Amino acid sequence: MPESGRTTTKAHIADVPVATARKAGLLVTLVLGGLTALPPLSMDMYLPALPEVTEVLRAPAATVQLTLTACLAGMALGQLVVGPMSDKWGRRRPLLVGMVVYVLATAVCALAPSAGLLIGFRLLQGLAGAAGIVIARAVVRDLYDGVEMARFFSTLMLISGVAPVVAPLIGGQILRITDWRGVFYVLTGVGIVLTLVVWRFLHESLPPERRHAGGVGEALRTMRSLLADRVFAGYMLAGGLAFAVLFAYISASPFVVQEIYGASPQTFSLLFGVNSVGLVAVGQINGRLLVGRVSLDKVLGWGLGIILLASVALLLMTTGVFGEPGLTAVAAGLFVLMSAMGLALPNTQAQALMRTPHAAGSASALLGSSSFLIGAVASPLVGIAGETTAVPMAVVQVCCAVAAGACFLLLCRPWRVAAEKRNP
Repeated sequence: MPESGRTTTKAHIADVPVATARKAGLLVTLVLGGLTALPPLSMDMYLPALPEVTEVLRAPAATVQLTLTACLAGMALGQLVVGPMSDKWGRRRPLLVGMVVYVLATAVCALAPSAGLLIGFRLLQGLAGAAGIVIARAVVRDLYDGVEMARFFSTLMLISGVAPVVAPLIGGQILRITDWRGVFYVLTGVGIVLTLVVWRFLHESLPPERRHAGGVGEALRTMRSLLADRVFAGYMLAGGLAFAVLFAYISASPFVVQEIYGASPQTFSLLFGVNSVGLVAVGQINGRLLVGRVSLDKVLGWGLGIILLASVALLLMTTGVFGEPGLTAVAAGLFVLMSAMGLALPNTQAQALMRTPHAAGSASALLGSSSFLIGAVASPLVGIAGETTAVPMAVVQVCCAVAAGACFLLLCRPWRVAAEKRNP
């Protein structure tokens, strides 16, 4: 069983090249933040355009939602490949290759003449974009440990959290002057800039002596051993299911807010941005005030509990238990749900990665791919009853929130960890 977080931050940084360690400050924080911001940019900038895509491509809402599912599934599967590659060849080379392919796939999405072709290249976009997600987490694990790692993840959430705030607003403004294809042209430009920044400023964080020499077989054995770790699996599943709650909201909200409640794309973008501000703010409370003072498991439990309560409230509202709810009430429930993600998501990642200093790339791949795969399954379910009801969204959120809490309690067993600390 891997040991959990006993290496100090200074000792851990000393294992990497001196030049790399010196770069592990604001500059690397911004670069890693940009990499983790790329998925929400790819998803959220496109959200206000979903109703327009259904009309222009003459495809039903459920089919157009598959463009989100395809990108999400690609990001999940891509991480399973790129993570072990980065453990073998270092972080830098696989990342640069992935970024170049991301730029090319995004450019083709802008030209797609049909929903089928758009779905296919969104899948490729996700496969390539996975490099940024998985390697950013692995670099953090290379450089930090323990409480410092948890704080760094919260800092990344601040930077990457700006993307969900800004992306729908940008998407809404792009739709004022052009059509949905313009969104992908902008994403292509963002990808080019980020690729150049990574090439220029992100140094290798995994020295040759700490790389894995084995091939596919060793990568599979490493992943199997990680999945056999009950506690790691518990954090992985709890984080993945919490992310599915979030993605059910991301998938359904354009139709819920715009089609059911009649809001404009700009109003939807504003509400989405406000909810993202809640997530970022709570993430910063987690990193700056709670981490180091309150156990990560306790904060994670609070986060999962609030997510469940908010999901149940949304289900009661959408089924008419409280009468006909207005947009304000539903938006308030979504705001609480989104904000609680700032307690759940960074702490599941930190707790899981603290158990895996020997295979950060593979562990990061499993964490990311499980989240995206579970989210990809949840995505089409929210549209199963059409565009006129928000009940499927709330049902999916409640089910995933219950399952996340169950995985945390039954597999991670946080009360045993607390008891061991009191009685070593």
